[in-house]
Amino acid sequence: MASFQKRAGAWRALIRRKGYPALSATFDTKAEAEAWARKTESEIDRGQHVDHRPAKAVTFSDCLRRYAVEVSEQKKGADAERSRIVFLLEHPLSKRAIGDLRPVDFARHRDERLAAVSPASVRLELALISHLFSVAIREWGLGLSSNPIQQISKPKVQNARDRRLAGDEEERLFAAIDAICAIRTPRANRAAVHPAMWFKQIVILALETAMRQGELLEATWDNLHANERYLFLPDTKNGTARSVPLSHIALDAILSVERTDDTRIFPVSAFAVKNYWEKALRLAAIEDFHFHDLRHEATSRLARKLPMHDLMKVTGHKSSAMLARYYHPVPADLAAALDG
Repeated sequence: MASFQKRAGAWRALIRRKGYPALSATFDTKAEAEAWARKTESEIDRGQHVDHRPAKAVTFSDCLRRYAVEVSEQKKGADAERSRIVFLLEHPLSKRAIGDLRPVDFARHRDERLAAVSPASVRLELALISHLFSVAIREWGLGLSSNPIQQISKPKVQNARDRRLAGDEEERLFAAIDAICAIRTPRANRAAVHPAMWFKQIVILALETAMRQGELLEATWDNLHANERYLFLPDTKNGTARSVPLSHIALDAILSVERTDDTRIFPVSAFAVKNYWEKALRLAAIEDFHFHDLRHEATSRLARKLPMHDLMKVTGHKSSAMLARYYHPVPADLAAALDG
């Protein structure tokens, strides 16, 4: 049976059960103390009681740091997730006990962040926090029984794009790339890999294969099978390996890359690609066309040549629904197909 004591105007309920640690809580009224005791003893009797005290002794920042070491480091997006964790460590919520955080706290955080960053960024932050709670519930033994992120609404993200090269944009783009590659590198930058050695080739390969930028930058000479005309990607965004078939144009582009001591076909950084890509767009007077839009363009072109399931093998999409986000046929092409 529970015992109750009145101290300094508050009521303390104490439960002692053989085989269980002593449990206590303090309330404003005796009725509240008795209600808590009945509920807790009932949970103990049914074997459903969870000791929440460990969660009261560990801060959200403690959990963020543990998650960074044990979970984030194993992810492909470790760097990006690390930066989100650094931001969260500076937030006032991080100073509170993880067991004291409620859905309303994160709903307030969500709304504050939406005033500063995009809905997509907020969803990524909430996804990180939600996974942290899920891991803590399953594996850390903190006495957490629910995930507060699962109880709040997430901001909707309208990030679908259907931008394709139109009119003479492709011609203007490659003319701009040729112009950039023809510029002599200033003496101070001669240690860098000149764009003439890779820039045009990487854009051609993106258009011919629908490969992601990260896949292009991680591709190695060892994984190029020139005779069989395919490039093996051992580690892709969705965690599975795939072999990308190469058209003659794609293979010629790769073989024209000047080899260096680097094992990668394109020994440059994502920053260098971004820098030269933006220069080319300005020079070509092309607006609102991202490098990733080349994947949309390539997928739409390949869809005219390959059946859906073969196309999914090429692009690496695991579902037809995801593939559909990248397939944007030109209405005139569909009309021509109807006439056979």
